[in-house]
Amino acid sequence: MANMKKVIVTGFEPFGEHAVNASWVAVQELEQLGLGKAVELYVREVPVEYQAVQSLLPSLWKEHEPQLVVHVGVSGLATTVTLEQCGHNKGCKRVNDSNLGMTVSVSKDAGRYLCDYTYYTSLFLGHGCSAFVHVPPLGKPYSSQDLGRALQAIIQEMLNLLELTPPNKEHNHKHQH
Repeated sequence: MANMKKVIVTGFEPFGEHAVNASWVAVQELEQLGLGKAVELYVREVPVEYQAVQSLLPSLWKEHEPQLVVHVGVSGLATTVTLEQCGHNKGCKRVNDSNLGMTVSVSKDAGRYLCDYTYYTSLFLGHGCSAFVHVPPLGKPYSSQDLGRALQAIIQEMLNLLELTPPNKEHNHKHQH
């Protein structure tokens, strides 16, 4: 279908104290739920290695030419599903009204680890059509099903916003800290 939207959602593999990475489990739940018939959803588990991310992200953008890429990472400090933002991230708080029974918050700092690197690299490659969501570890307090539903609602809202404001391919995103 020519009108199909393409969305890539990534989660990270297990690392350190996260023997099961809630980000990848949440992405797998999202894959089961889907994003509707008008969206081709591609999911990918990402190694927790800078070199792997450095080569993987450009190939994902080039191969699929998605309208949106959403990266999901786990944060042991998170107690909510957290939308990371750089500059103006329109509509993020609207997700709270989606009757999910969980809290979604906004953060201006994705940390100084691979999550931050992944987010800013993807923002650059996708001319701003990228997002990063941190999720808490499984069961603290949300189940994998809860996290999958939250991702579904967040991404559907992002797709709605993209329809209202087409991306400016000429915009130069700069990494700032």
